Amino acid sequence: MAGDAPGEFELIARHFAPLAGPGAFGLMDDAATLAVPAGESLVVTKDMLVEGVHFFAEDAPASIAHKALAVNLSDLAAKGAKPLGFLLGFGRTRAQDEAWCAGFASGLAALSGASGCVLMGGDTVNAPALTLSVTAFGTVPRGRMVPRQGGEPGDLVYVSGTIGDAALGLALRLAPDAPWAAAMTAERRDVLLDRYLHPQPRNALAPALLAHARGAMDVSDGLVGDADKLASRLGGRFEIDRVPLSEAALAALSAKPDLIETILTGGDDYEILCVIPPDQSLIFEAAAREVGVLVTRIGALEAAGSMRLWCNPDGRERRFTRRAYAHSFGTQES
Repeated sequence: MAGDAPGEFELIARHFAPLAGPGAFGLMDDAATLAVPAGESLVVTKDMLVEGVHFFAEDAPASIAHKALAVNLSDLAAKGAKPLGFLLGFGRTRAQDEAWCAGFASGLAALSGASGCVLMGGDTVNAPALTLSVTAFGTVPRGRMVPRQGGEPGDLVYVSGTIGDAALGLALRLAPDAPWAAAMTAERRDVLLDRYLHPQPRNALAPALLAHARGAMDVSDGLVGDADKLASRLGGRFEIDRVPLSEAALAALSAKPDLIETILTGGDDYEILCVIPPDQSLIFEAAAREVGVLVTRIGALEAAGSMRLWCNPDGRERRFTRRAYAHSFGTQES
């Protein structure tokens, strides 16, 4: 029947082999070769997505595919790496029929083609819940990968894009009739929902990070918690009123001010958090503008042993119920 789930070899030949890059042998072998240019190092990252934890079962298959690859491309961007290729682990259920697999492959093909990150191989298995595992590869000049915990006291901390949209999008999915949601226009709700479904990795910013950043990471578990990680070797001070917010997030915040905690700690932003020496800040900002990526200074690193403070506009420290997303069982999480 047309709606039946394709067999493993049919799935690979029909939907995944067309995405294969050079060295993948049309996905007809058990391994692939990956050529790394002379003088460059390989950067490797891996993220897993599980139905009911990182996405909803009813999400469009193309959107699920986009997210699975995008979150890995985001890690490569934070390291200053140029995307090269990826491996896909596909744990599927009976729900992933022919039409679903075609939609999934189309979403994967779109982002793979746009990013230059080609499919090199992987594995498919039967699973109790849809589970996706992507291992992505990129390259940087040898010894130049941007570390997470680089930086010195006085270095400036920047974040790309806007923060909190995806976390608010998830909140909308979980409680679409919440009073704050009803107070927003349909267009602004759609912006938040789209940011949750379709993270936009900032690979265009990678060259600027490679040239100017002493430390960087992507924001996946919430801005506050990830800033803790970025500044864990030293200390830091961050200004809440400097955090860049979209018009949609500002509208949500206007309707319910305590959503600020969701915005700052909810996760799934997939923006870049980075540390820039003060004497390179203007050059970095110009480089970001040149590639069309908004970057905003939100704080600075401080001496080792100092605290990592988040300050309200009045200068007082803000404390949070939780500082970051933490993985748990049995609930839909961002």
